[in-house]
Amino acid sequence: MRSAIVSRSIASSRTLGTGLIIGALAMTLAAILIPVQLFGESSAASSLPPGVTDDGKGTVSTQYGPLTALDRDFVRKVKLAGLWELPSGREAQERGTRDSVKTAGEHLIEGHTELDRRVNEVGRALGVDLPTQPNEQQQGWLNEMNNASSSAEFERVFANRLRAAHGKVFSLVAQIRAQSRNSMVRSLATRANTIVLDHITVLENTGLVDFDALNN
Repeated sequence: MRSAIVSRSIASSRTLGTGLIIGALAMTLAAILIPVQLFGESSAASSLPPGVTDDGKGTVSTQYGPLTALDRDFVRKVKLAGLWELPSGREAQERGTRDSVKTAGEHLIEGHTELDRRVNEVGRALGVDLPTQPNEQQQGWLNEMNNASSSAEFERVFANRLRAAHGKVFSLVAQIRAQSRNSMVRSLATRANTIVLDHITVLENTGLVDFDALNN
């Protein structure tokens, strides 16, 4: 009788132990799977640099090489740049009183006329839909220049808004040129790098750029 009780106790302990092991394994599996299910998509999105819009199309194959969300975002940003910087350049030539401001306006017109032609070709070849209007922030900068009450105020706003914008895009251009595996996007980035640096230089040559403000 006592032997039977001991046997049942051992069996019960074994069952309990097995249950605990199975339960622990289930909890471990859940701990592994839940983060994958909850954070899998957001982790992929977070691999993109800040300020990059993920259009949700992922990486697609083209005859020019893989085309990523970062590549497409860059192509659209090049188009967007021209949509407000071309008008800015024209206004600089019309309202500017300094030769250096007029020269900067001329460089903006020439550079973005070329980039606009190139980016339209890239968009067609790679199937990237391109914007047709400046974004809200860019339109705000244009309005700020348009509403300047004097030539001196216009020139100050022109030089600083354009220099700040070019400074921010310069690092993106370099990143795309270094990382993109799409030959058309790399070619666009190579030319954009040269043009953006030229624009930074002529804007600084106006003598109106507030470098302290650029660092804030």
